[in-house]
Amino acid sequence: MHRLELEPGVTLLQVPSSRSGIVHRLVCDRLADSATGDDRPGRAYWIDARNAASTHALYDAASSPRVLEGLRVARAFTAYQHHSLVRTVARRAVPATELLVAPNVAALYRDDDLAAWEREDLLTASLEILSELGAVLDCPVLLTSAGDGSDSDAATASETVADYAETEIECTRTREGLRLEAAGDGSNAASATAGYWHGDVWQTTIPYWVELCGAVDAVDPAVAAHDRGLLEVGP
Repeated sequence: MHRLELEPGVTLLQVPSSRSGIVHRLVCDRLADSATGDDRPGRAYWIDARNAASTHALYDAASSPRVLEGLRVARAFTAYQHHSLVRTVARRAVPATELLVAPNVAALYRDDDLAAWEREDLLTASLEILSELGAVLDCPVLLTSAGDGSDSDAATASETVADYAETEIECTRTREGLRLEAAGDGSNAASATAGYWHGDVWQTTIPYWVELCGAVDAVDPAVAAHDRGLLEVGP
């Protein structure tokens, strides 16, 4: 498969920027996969922070407008609003929910309008709800972090989010496009990107063909040289 398969549970995606378009593509891919035949795409909830949600980006990433019929987006501008939206989703989510998305999940909890003593507790409460929702609904919970801060508050928030993640994915910008690579051992996600999109063109990579066709067995150099006639001795 050339697409990242999101498994049930919390996945933390480390993105190069707070508005990275990879999130929109992953969401649209998941919703497209949930629709089979005449079935409608499953319900998904997007709890937005730092203006990550983009209508244009979603429609560009969707294979058809129908894919987005089940997506509900709500935007928070403060930590209190974000936590309130998380609790609202907990009340409204149904068993058929396919995906929960919370880009920049910790960003608003570092803002100055939230007392320092309350930041960790409120963020932890939101993450606890999202984690439990993923377990109860048996659906993926996609969180993102842009790593856009080097202060102690940012480091603490990043560590808190990572504590709840069952899978961590690094998204790196390369010359060919964005590369996704799982962090650590035992991850349930793909270990490397199998290809890159360039508009409507799909640029494959070696891991893609290895997965599709299998790897070639190692050949002994002496045997290979003999097969090419390099070790033959003339008369």
